[in-house]
Amino acid sequence: MSESERWSRERWNRLAWWAFVAVLGLAALYIAHVFVGLLVVGVFGYYATRPICRRLSRVIDSEPLAASATVLLVLVPILLVTLIAGVRIVSQVGAALADSDGLLGLVGENFALDALPEEQREVLLEILADPVGAVTSGGGIEPLIGAGVAAFSALAGTLLFLGLAISLSFFLLKTDEQLAAGFRDLVGGPGTTAHAYAAAVDEDLESVFFGNLLFVVAMSLIAAVVYWVTNLVAPAGLAIPMVFILAFLTGLASLIPVVVGKLVYLPVVGLLALQATEAGGGALAFVGGVLVVYFLLLDIMPQTFLQPYLSGRQLGMMLLMFGYILGPILFGWYGFFLLPIVFVVMVEAIRIPLPELVHGERQTPTVSMAESTGSDPDQLPDDEPGDGSGSEGDTGEFVEGGDTAESG
Repeated sequence: MSESERWSRERWNRLAWWAFVAVLGLAALYIAHVFVGLLVVGVFGYYATRPICRRLSRVIDSEPLAASATVLLVLVPILLVTLIAGVRIVSQVGAALADSDGLLGLVGENFALDALPEEQREVLLEILADPVGAVTSGGGIEPLIGAGVAAFSALAGTLLFLGLAISLSFFLLKTDEQLAAGFRDLVGGPGTTAHAYAAAVDEDLESVFFGNLLFVVAMSLIAAVVYWVTNLVAPAGLAIPMVFILAFLTGLASLIPVVVGKLVYLPVVGLLALQATEAGGGALAFVGGVLVVYFLLLDIMPQTFLQPYLSGRQLGMMLLMFGYILGPILFGWYGFFLLPIVFVVMVEAIRIPLPELVHGERQTPTVSMAESTGSDPDQLPDDEPGDGSGSEGDTGEFVEGGDTAESG
């Protein structure tokens, strides 16, 4: 076989492999599109808990055990707290609504019933409004059973979804170093533009999501103390219901920069003002003082001290605000996690590869613009999982002042 024939055969062989890989890539994109919510929640769980897993791996000295402990001690409790919060919201608000119309309105807003077809939902609400009449009139039991099965299926699907998302987070926590090492070998290791870009994205996502987790926990605890003290010193007739639930919701709302706790504490103050108008006396003055305290502790303090330090400290606050607000509008509920990821990927593409592409220069792994926004790959420690240079068994501990990645 001549040299030209050998080269032609090799070229066609490579084209065939590229076509096969392209088909696999399209299949992967389709799967990611269908299960995008599952993927982004799993990625969030991974980055939100990765620093905790690293520290646990120093003590346990086993990555699988450290990943398991992280899931059981962090992700599962967060899920339980969220479920308990939802149940208590439904139960306590339902107890506060004495009339049947209010109760039906509450049930109608329940997330499980929203998943039912409209016909089954109407039948179920009719049975709840008049259960005896529905049974005696005949034909009421079968629709009720169907609606109950559909509601159970929706609940089971939600639990399955959350279980798979946690499993994905566990898989990433357990195998992130092997995945990073494989990526490093694929792109040529430290010193390449692809490696620097991936390392910067990896570090930014950890900064945002782990900071989010810390910030939600901190703000929930602060809000719980503030609301509890309010009830402790409030005049007779004034009380904040569901302190635990409102504190948890305040922590979640505080994720959105600038907005912070306003979504929760302003309605709380409105409720107190409504109670104060009925109580009379100096209760309105107390409500005014509460508003000032809430503004300082649940608004100014998180924006000035906690949020810049904990929640995405390497990225602009306005960028995160648009990501968290526009994400659910563009993509639905999972956009709350997806759009910040997209923004991080876009920002690092603008900072690292784009300037050289625009100017027609040789690609380098260094940050060419907006140095103060996002991570600097040259300053990341070599043993970072995102750096991909850690060996198996290395804990990937985050330390400052470590060896910087090789740049070229």
